[in-house]
Amino acid sequence: MDVADDGKSRCQWVQGGNQLYYSYHDLEWGVPVRDERKQFEFLILEGAQAGLSWATILNRREGYRRLFCDFDPEQVARFDQRKLEGMLQDTGIIRNRLKVYSAVTNAQAFLQVQEEFGTFNEYIWGFVGGSPIQNRWLPHQDMPATSPESDALSRDMRKRGFKFVGSTIMYAHMQATGMVNDHQLDCFRHSQCAAMA
Repeated sequence: MDVADDGKSRCQWVQGGNQLYYSYHDLEWGVPVRDERKQFEFLILEGAQAGLSWATILNRREGYRRLFCDFDPEQVARFDQRKLEGMLQDTGIIRNRLKVYSAVTNAQAFLQVQEEFGTFNEYIWGFVGGSPIQNRWLPHQDMPATSPESDALSRDMRKRGFKFVGSTIMYAHMQATGMVNDHQLDCFRHSQCAAMA
């Protein structure tokens, strides 16, 4: 565990991180997300992170907010080629053509899921029975990169046309949006996130 200046114990992955990392860990990671736009934001960011460090994404988060209309799926679903090619010139995001173009595909699939289920949250939370999975990892234990739930979610999302939604990416999405509480037991956020369930 890394203990910051405030004396609080935190998950090992935060160790050596910058202030963005600490803030993300302390305020967002593992908090159950029921907001549609926030779910879409993490869908875009987790896909962009594939093959990169999360720090790289956090450092460009404001660029993503700016270029992706504050993660409004209805607006992103209407992006055309000219808009996307312009975005690929902006250093505020990861300029990977497949990832940028996939955001439009994912926005369109996201809207289809909303139409079918009423909300995207109704759909995605169904894969964990509607409430967060509460894991109890000890400091020496390694967290898995996938789970049976992320496997099932990934398969279903791919069938629905989503891109960059492999099981590892979807497990990271589940951790980020509090569908699973993967804070270590001795992290001060474990009990706080468990109480939010």
